[in-house]
Amino acid sequence: MHEDRIAFATPANATTWKRRLVFSPVARIVLFVLLFVACTMVLGIVAGVAGVDRHALSPVWQLVFRAVAPLAAYLLLVKLVERRPVSELSLRRLAPEGALGLLAGAVLFSAVVGVLWLLGSYHVVGTNPDAEWLAAVLVVGLSAGIGEEIMFRGVLYRIVEEGLGSWAALAVSAAFFGAVHLGNPGATLWAGTAIAIEAGILFGLVYLVTRSLWVCMGLHAAWNFMQGTVYGIPVSGTKADGWLVSTRSGPDWLSGGVFGAEASVVALALCSLVSAALLVVALRRGLIVPPSWRRQPVEPRAASLPMPTPGS
Repeated sequence: MHEDRIAFATPANATTWKRRLVFSPVARIVLFVLLFVACTMVLGIVAGVAGVDRHALSPVWQLVFRAVAPLAAYLLLVKLVERRPVSELSLRRLAPEGALGLLAGAVLFSAVVGVLWLLGSYHVVGTNPDAEWLAAVLVVGLSAGIGEEIMFRGVLYRIVEEGLGSWAALAVSAAFFGAVHLGNPGATLWAGTAIAIEAGILFGLVYLVTRSLWVCMGLHAAWNFMQGTVYGIPVSGTKADGWLVSTRSGPDWLSGGVFGAEASVVALALCSLVSAALLVVALRRGLIVPPSWRRQPVEPRAASLPMPTPGS
């Protein structure tokens, strides 16, 4: 019942060493890291030949290193190691599912800002029509949306789920997602925990229900763009250059402090409500994947034969 939810299964005729060193979940995660490093090095050589200053990358080159490199590594992993169609990144699903993710991210973060405004925490003090929106689209939106969703949902969540099941995959991917944000400006243990719960679990459940990286990428990119470029709120501690010049007042647990609204209990509560709704959908549809040792092997279906007629 769950096999159609699993993108990859170890070939039945694989040798023992391949099962352990090539096809196991740990091995494939390590292989992705190695491929990512290799792709980054190749792009670094290309940038060097083009005379690009690695210490002052343009938005386009930031997109290349932060999004193209992990995407290339992921495609190599799927095509060379797993040898399967990349259904979670099917091009025919890009437009409808990417648009769905963008819409969901824009609506969800707007709801966060709306509640903060109603509570008297969010204030618009001016406008900035000259905000660098294109750079924000490339760096804060697409780079983060594509690169991080490839790494945390396409690789970490998906591969852990294939071995340990959906519950472990949600916990592991969310924990790592929160941990990597602890190095951001203004980050605290609370901020990392909030992001792990409100975004790490939410994005994991989105992938669990849709089996689409396009939806996850769109949601992630729109959330970041709306936060920084539209509403003028720092994105995970990164200074915002928004069309709306805003301030936030009140205690840090409400406003999010210097880290931004992602560290606010408002964002935590609203995202948790959406996560709960997605979890209900997953449970009702039987989408939760059990650990590999609790899944039954697929039995070959018998060929359909005509029923014998009397006297035959």
